[in-house]
Amino acid sequence: MTPTRPLTPHRPLIAIPARFAATTSALRYAAEVNARALVEAVWRAGGEPVSVHPAAGEVAARLARFDGVLLPGGGDLAPHRYGATDTHATVYDVDETQDAFDLAVARETLALGLPLLAVCRGLQVVNVALGGTLEQDMGGPEREHRHLVHPVTLRPASEVARATGAEKVDASCYHHQRVDRLGTGLEVTATAVDGTAEALELIGARGWFTAVQWHPEDTAADDPAQQNLFDALVRAARNRS
Repeated sequence: MTPTRPLTPHRPLIAIPARFAATTSALRYAAEVNARALVEAVWRAGGEPVSVHPAAGEVAARLARFDGVLLPGGGDLAPHRYGATDTHATVYDVDETQDAFDLAVARETLALGLPLLAVCRGLQVVNVALGGTLEQDMGGPEREHRHLVHPVTLRPASEVARATGAEKVDASCYHHQRVDRLGTGLEVTATAVDGTAEALELIGARGWFTAVQWHPEDTAADDPAQQNLFDALVRAARNRS
């Protein structure tokens, strides 16, 4: 009798919108990429990270095959996306195609009830997708959160506190913008010492959802609280499938 091969445990498919990169020397041409630390954190959690091409149209149909979504960090949203009539000099790496796709992904993911983890720019995208606005610049090196690891206080019993298993974490940040006006239905569930909104959740969300302004992938390999965010996403995706 031929022995049967053990079945490979199903890895939930986690969609991660790719980021446009103008130069990637090893590939010779411009590329669509995702940070290695990010995809490795999803893999460690038991998920199958899949980069998704940022193209307009049929977003809901494209997402339907996935078990969860991760909206990653990246450049700034175009200020006109949240109603601003001017653009601060520090706004960088704006790409209209990327903006349109990410905003559509945020809206469709929430509408479909797919589990969603939004990171840094991803948090800002969700806020804008739900009608919120952003502070275009936090005020220069003495106030921005670039190359900074700082303490963040999580609201007890919030989704982000349950996911991390903590009420205070050391968060690795890289951003010069932050939430100004909250989008419809969103609430702040974590803050930095300076009052910056560091996590958002959606009242009455159809599926598991949390958004963090920091980059949990930076330290997830060594910090269980940060890895737990990816574990929670994949667990919710597996339970849904």
